[in-house]
Amino acid sequence: MNILVTGAAGFIGAHCVLRLLRDGHSVCGLDNFNGYYDPQLKHDRVAWVKDQVGEFPLARVDLTDAPAIDALFQLHRPDVVIHLAAQAGVRYSLENPRAYVDSNLTGFLNILESCRRHPVKHLIYASSSSVYGANQRTPYSVQDNVDHPLSLYAASKKANELMAHSYSHLFGIPCTGLRFFTVYGPWGRPDMSPIQFARAIAEGRVLQLFNHGEHQRDFTYIDDIIESIARLIERPPQATPHWDREQPDPATSPAPWRIYNIGGQHPVALRTYVALLEKHLGQTARIELLPLQPGDVLNTCADASDLARATGFQPRVELDDGLGRFIDWFLDYYALPIAHTPLAAELKRRSL
Repeated sequence: MNILVTGAAGFIGAHCVLRLLRDGHSVCGLDNFNGYYDPQLKHDRVAWVKDQVGEFPLARVDLTDAPAIDALFQLHRPDVVIHLAAQAGVRYSLENPRAYVDSNLTGFLNILESCRRHPVKHLIYASSSSVYGANQRTPYSVQDNVDHPLSLYAASKKANELMAHSYSHLFGIPCTGLRFFTVYGPWGRPDMSPIQFARAIAEGRVLQLFNHGEHQRDFTYIDDIIESIARLIERPPQATPHWDREQPDPATSPAPWRIYNIGGQHPVALRTYVALLEKHLGQTARIELLPLQPGDVLNTCADASDLARATGFQPRVELDDGLGRFIDWFLDYYALPIAHTPLAAELKRRSL
């Protein structure tokens, strides 16, 4: 297929482009290479992909530039759009809320409009586990109500689901929303906990754990995310026959629209998570326990049974294994010194 991937220089986007090219698809990427974090990491991700599969078209375009987005659709005529570009980060949404309106609302509208003017077979877009907000019952199910977001970031992702539904209903665009649960792995974002925590431990700095380390997170390894996307590409949603309007299912619709959770389904306490990082780094963390931060969700846990029924796949990489792979990449990419322990020596040997 001819596939457009937005956010192609991002963490999930780069892995997605690599997989799609390896599967024989024709891929066009879009990214604005903004400065939310060091753009060099984005350039290095693109170079990593090209080293393995060769050149691919990558447009430097901002989501808010509607004419440029439409011109890209006109030029490449994608069969499928995988929309991963967004302004990410829960805490940053407290500092710069307008960035989320620009990228996640206006930007997503521009993608939807181009999908309407240049009809596509399937629009797959990134949502987030953060939409579950104040919900306390776990595991989170796509059948749950998600009307109580705790951050503007979460609200923007819930808005994306609603916007996609309206375009699916009005214009027949098959839309699949994916609620990602704490994605980690090689080439991850530096504002996320794996790199932040690993750097603090490796450099001997104090590691701050909010909510006194009592959070639980459902970590999902990047390969599981990409496998899920790859399987969903050729499974565009169909309208649900006999959809019950008196007892509506929030995850399905009389329009060709679906929502899926993608999560590891095994939530881990942050203290356990830190202990695994200590193990793979061969160093002990210096920990400072702090109160809960505004906008943070206490616990996350995915019910991915709908995804398994639709694709025959559910996330399978265990956290210990996934963190080991992540640390191998982390030590190589950042070239940080690590402790002289048997484990550290083995990690260094494996990286050479």
